[in-house]
Amino acid sequence: MNNLFNQSDTYQILERIEKLTPDSQRQWGKMNVAQMLAHCNKSLETAMGLNFIKRLFIGRIISPFVKPMVLGEKPFGKNSPTDKSYVFKDNLKFEEEKSTTIALIKKFFEGGPSQCTTHPHPFFGKFTPEEWAVFQWKHLDHHLRQFGV
Repeated sequence: MNNLFNQSDTYQILERIEKLTPDSQRQWGKMNVAQMLAHCNKSLETAMGLNFIKRLFIGRIISPFVKPMVLGEKPFGKNSPTDKSYVFKDNLKFEEEKSTTIALIKKFFEGGPSQCTTHPHPFFGKFTPEEWAVFQWKHLDHHLRQFGV
C-alpha cells in the first residue's frame, strides 16, 4: 500500500507536485490549483497535529462503514464532499501553497510515525500513524489526479 512513510512513494508524490503550474486545470471539482494545495496543506497539518478540526457527528455514525474503503487499495472517487474547514475560497498564491505542500510532505516523511497526531481525524476518527501515512498519500494522489499529474 502506498504511503508517505515510504521514501519512493513520497518521492513520486513530490515529483508530481513539481509538475503543477499556476495554470493547471482541474478535471473535476470546484477548487483551483492553489486552493487544492491549501486544502492538502490543511490535511497534512491535521495529520501532524498542527491544527485540530472538531469531530463531525455524521462521521461518528458512518465512519466505521467507510473507513476501511478509504484506507483500502481503491483510489478515492471524484467529487467526494469536503468539510468546510478544508475549503478555501480566497485567491491564494500558488507558489507559496506549493512550497508549503512540499515542506509539509517532507516534514511528515522525515518525522515518521512520531510526527503523527493522536488526535482523531475529524470524519474518520482514530488513525494509527500508518493509517495517517496511507490516508495522506491517497488524498494527495486523488488531488494530483484531479489536476492531471
